Amino acid sequence: MLSLRDALAAARERDLDLVEVASGAVPPVCRMLDYGKYMYDQAKKERSAAKLHHRGELREVRFKVKIGQHDLDMKVRRAEGFLKEGDKVKLSVMFRGRENAHPEIGRTLLQGVREQLEEISTVEKPPTMEGRFMNMILGPVSARERDQQQQSKPERAKAEGEAPVSTTG
Repeated sequence: MLSLRDALAAARERDLDLVEVASGAVPPVCRMLDYGKYMYDQAKKERSAAKLHHRGELREVRFKVKIGQHDLDMKVRRAEGFLKEGDKVKLSVMFRGRENAHPEIGRTLLQGVREQLEEISTVEKPPTMEGRFMNMILGPVSARERDQQQQSKPERAKAEGEAPVSTTG
C-alpha cells in the first residue's frame, strides 16, 4: 500500500498513468497503466464484438393458398432456419382473384405453420389481412424461454396423465 504521492511519483518514473480501479474500496484501489493504450484496446474490443453481434432481420416467407404439401414443408424448414439464426420471420399468404373471398383458408394455413414452429418461435403479430396478403410475424424464442418450455413439458404431460418423455438413453 502506497500513499497517493508515492504512487504518482512511481507512475511518472515509468511514463504511465495512475488510474483508479475501485473507488468504493477502503482504501481506493489504483493501477499504473498507459491509459491511451487501454482506451484503444477497449474501443477495438467493442468494434470486434459489434461485428459478431447478430441483429435480427425480418425475413419473409411467402405462400399461396393452393400450395402443395411438399412446398409447404420446404418453406416451413426455411422459416425454421431463419428463426434458428435469430431472425424474425414474416409469413405471407398471397390471395389472387376469387381466393380473396376465402381468407379463412389463409388463416388456417398460417395457424398450421405456427403450430409446426411453436417450439422455436413466438407470435409477435397475429394474422392480419393487408390488401391481397395475410401476414403474420414470428420471432425467435430465446434460449431461456426454450429451457422453460422444455421444463414445463413433463409437468404438462403429468397433468394430462401421460408419462413424461425421457431425453436420455
